[in-house]
Amino acid sequence: MGRIEIDPERCKGCELCIFHCPHKVITIGDRLNRQGYYFAVAQKLERCSGCALCAEVCPDMAIVVFRE
Repeated sequence: MGRIEIDPERCKGCELCIFHCPHKVITIGDRLNRQGYYFAVAQKLERCSGCALCAEVCPDMAIVVFRE
């Protein structure tokens, strides 16, 4: 199982993490960050396997994955 932390201020909402997550743990939230972007949020964390594909494809290094 894994745990995802997303830094909302670094995220630009490109959705690459959403596309690459095999378990569909990440979605775009409904709030804006200070830069005016809708940022990614983790949901359904019980589905996360800790594969870290989301963190690997994030161009802004906004995602950290912890394997538990």
